[in-house]
Amino acid sequence: MPIHPTALVDPAAEVDPAAEIGPYCILGAGVRVGARTRLTANVYCEGALDIGEDNVFFPYSTIGVAPQDLKYRGEASRTQIGSRNRIREFVTIHRGTEGGGMLTRIGDDNLLMAHVHVAHDVAVGDHTVLSHGATMGGHVTIGDWAVIGAFTGVHQFCRVGRHAIVGGYSVITQDVLPFSNTVSSREHAVYGANKVGLERRGFPKESIEALQTTFRLLTRAGLNTTQALERITAEVPQTGEIAELTAFIRSSERGVIK
Repeated sequence: MPIHPTALVDPAAEVDPAAEIGPYCILGAGVRVGARTRLTANVYCEGALDIGEDNVFFPYSTIGVAPQDLKYRGEASRTQIGSRNRIREFVTIHRGTEGGGMLTRIGDDNLLMAHVHVAHDVAVGDHTVLSHGATMGGHVTIGDWAVIGAFTGVHQFCRVGRHAIVGGYSVITQDVLPFSNTVSSREHAVYGANKVGLERRGFPKESIEALQTTFRLLTRAGLNTTQALERITAEVPQTGEIAELTAFIRSSERGVIK
């Protein structure tokens, strides 16, 4: 097992023989590291923390530590990280709390760029990109394939839908619609569908056109949300993406950015 002699690994930690633990890394009790995962150097991990296979953690990332929630009282919450993720320099990922399900979870095939913060009880899906300095408040949900621009802040309890792209320096205080291209300061704005990203991922032309029509009805037709949903149901082909989008709107507790 390639563990550098300067690394400090608690005897109660579990490290797969094919994992690599680099110089000056610290692994506490309850940390589990999967096969071929690399902790390059100066990575700090606390348990209970489960890390899957083929991940790379770059220097000075801090994973699984106690949350900054003042209600946290030391409950035995967890952090779970899937496989094939890249966690860049100075990323912080905090474990869950009793008030949020006791789990912070990162899925598979994600890129967390330098200085990203993932707070307690956050759920990040698969294939996401969290750009430099992006901050996820507690209880945030990030859907699969979403892209969060640099230095964007996502407010506690907000959701970012699948395949959405959020522009840099945005301030997200409501849910971000799936498939959307959204930029937000304190004045929110949706700029139609995430057309380029959806084309790159092989979405059919008909699905993208239906989404573009849906976003026009939601954001440019002078309708309130209820009226827009009625028009969408009556006028837009009900593809799987449209069904997902409208269900997302109807289930929102904070309202959605339009």
